[in-house]
Amino acid sequence: MLTVHVRWGEYLPNWHPWEDYRQSYAARADLGGGVIVTLTHPLDYLRFILGDVNSLWSFNEHLSSLELDVEDVAEIGLKFSSGAIGGVHINYFQRPPVHRLEIVGTDGTLKWDNTDGILHFQKMPAPFGSYSDLPPAPVSESFSPPEGFERNQLFIAQTKHFIDIVRGDAQPVCDLNDGIQALRMALAAYESQKTEKLVKLS
Repeated sequence: MLTVHVRWGEYLPNWHPWEDYRQSYAARADLGGGVIVTLTHPLDYLRFILGDVNSLWSFNEHLSSLELDVEDVAEIGLKFSSGAIGGVHINYFQRPPVHRLEIVGTDGTLKWDNTDGILHFQKMPAPFGSYSDLPPAPVSESFSPPEGFERNQLFIAQTKHFIDIVRGDAQPVCDLNDGIQALRMALAAYESQKTEKLVKLS
């Protein structure tokens, strides 16, 4: 894997329409809100997919007209210990919402969109012939969620896994260290904005 990019935008007032977004934890500094720590999942899953992050930089501010006292947009650049580089864009003001992932490697490109949950793989065949030949067309494959899959099944499975852990019947798929590392990256993004410098993570 060489590069990775995530774009995740939500419109905060529509996120929980049954409550005043201005009173939610996501919008309030005193409750630990802000788009970075609220939408921290990409930092978590990118580390799971590509390995540890060596360093990062970030621009993050409150740019929209939303009434909140935290940042509502962040652009975070990542350098992984593997040598791969990438970026995460997150915001509170995008309509319609979007959550996309793209991973580019030497053999092709993976693209996933939360809208339909389908993972697309465009694999490039090995080059052949002379430089005057047309390049080979990519081979496309798609991987859909299982038939009958519903998003709520994820939360049910997560709850069952948690209960199994409490009972001693399973080991955590995502342990305390994973949570700590995601938080360290989020806090490093704030530090980068404040110091206007690249932040190195051990």
